Amino acid sequence: MKSILLHIDHDSAMKARLQVALDIARATNGHITCLQAVSYEVFAPGDFYGSAIAAAMPVIKENAEKLRSQIESELDHEGVPWDWRFVYGIAPHRLLEASPLADLVIVGPAEAGESGRGPSALVGDLVLKAPVPVLVVPGETASLDVSAPMMVAWNGSAEAAHALRAAVPLLACSCKVTLVSIAEESDKPRYDFPATDGARYLSRHGIDCEMVEIPRGEAKIADTLFSAAQLRECSLMVMGAYGHSRLAEMLLGGVTRRMLSDPQMPILLAH
Repeated sequence: MKSILLHIDHDSAMKARLQVALDIARATNGHITCLQAVSYEVFAPGDFYGSAIAAAMPVIKENAEKLRSQIESELDHEGVPWDWRFVYGIAPHRLLEASPLADLVIVGPAEAGESGRGPSALVGDLVLKAPVPVLVVPGETASLDVSAPMMVAWNGSAEAAHALRAAVPLLACSCKVTLVSIAEESDKPRYDFPATDGARYLSRHGIDCEMVEIPRGEAKIADTLFSAAQLRECSLMVMGAYGHSRLAEMLLGGVTRRMLSDPQMPILLAH
């Protein structure tokens, strides 16, 4: 992953994803593009005369400049190539515009100012619309050891296959890859692509993997997957996102939504 697009913002996961971006860049000899998007639109509703925006603009600009100065000073001592893009506009839009020439987009699970549980609109938009994988890094992440075990959450869907393919550069660094599927009791065919197909694909890239099927049990699938990853001391989980429509996931709940509501580790997603 030579081109890493890193979202810059004031959210609580900024420090964590900066470190993860550095870890990946070092492992892959990659380049980090820091994208900082600043928008004043959040103040527009009800501000008929523009007074709120006028008062807020200097503060927003000053805070953005402070954050840039802080992160640039850190990057200057890391020995990793990087560049900075400062743009005006809504972050999801600007990240999407820049993503076609990136290999990976790195974001946090929530935007600045968000404290509620549940995936942010930014993550959902990027995962569904970006042509590259999205890595969601929770704020508790200290670093990403790319040589550590990694897990692929496999349900045989096209989304899972997309995520697997996108994650190959990182999976190739891992000392052990496990393809985990959850056994469902159903008379219907479960898989578009059985786990053996995923394992065969990885083998063609020189990556050996272990296939594990876990009984459905009483726990939520998200909890079962996190437990399986933690048991194997995995540093990263790879999974397909929004197997149902995003609207259905939001209304009815779904594995993607539950995983992103309280991520226990970095999760690489593709749709």
